[in-house]
Amino acid sequence: MVKIGCCGFPVARIRYYSEFKVVEVQKTFYNPPEKNTLERWRREAPPDFEFVIKAWQLITHPETSPTYRKAKVNCHDCGFFRDSECVNKGMEKTLECAELLGARVIIFQTPASFRESEESIKSIINFFRRFRTDQFIFGWEHRGTWSRDALKYIYSETGLFEIVDPFKTEPLKTDFIYFRLHGIGGYRYRYTDEDLLKLKEYSECEGYIMFNNTNMFEDAKRFREVVSN
Repeated sequence: MVKIGCCGFPVARIRYYSEFKVVEVQKTFYNPPEKNTLERWRREAPPDFEFVIKAWQLITHPETSPTYRKAKVNCHDCGFFRDSECVNKGMEKTLECAELLGARVIIFQTPASFRESEESIKSIINFFRRFRTDQFIFGWEHRGTWSRDALKYIYSETGLFEIVDPFKTEPLKTDFIYFRLHGIGGYRYRYTDEDLLKLKEYSECEGYIMFNNTNMFEDAKRFREVVSN
């Protein structure tokens, strides 16, 4: 059965814990929280609550990305899975955060500028070979232009699972899914009953359906009701 949740905490954490069993942590992407903060989150959450974390942007985004406006780092040679001190530092910190939260799933999101090329394919494959582990499972959401053949090759070489928004991109396979729902046409979109019924087709799959629109909390609750009926 698929797990339903939100990308980030759209309401107070204690309220969120009472509604859902999983969250995708966003703060680890911008500025990884301090150790005591993550330990407190793990401690205050129910024992069976699951944290998924979004990998630090040092790994995926170059320093020219506007996402660094919120960052507290001054780093060069960042992003695109380069074999650099900055990227490796980013991964080490990401793994540390995952351990503190008891997270098993880590997702990596690359910007639109990370497009299909021989260099990009080599970088992502080599990166996940360097950090191959049985402790965590890794997923990748691409924003750039990639052929389905290239994606299949990367998934087969790295063991990465696919992350898509099914309203924008048809998943390559459905034995395990990870959907990030960004809103049809924009983040302010409120999913309709028809949208949620369509999404219900995937509810028997293993994996995650995570809402990431401005109405994520209410839409995720509505979808949970659709699935239960």
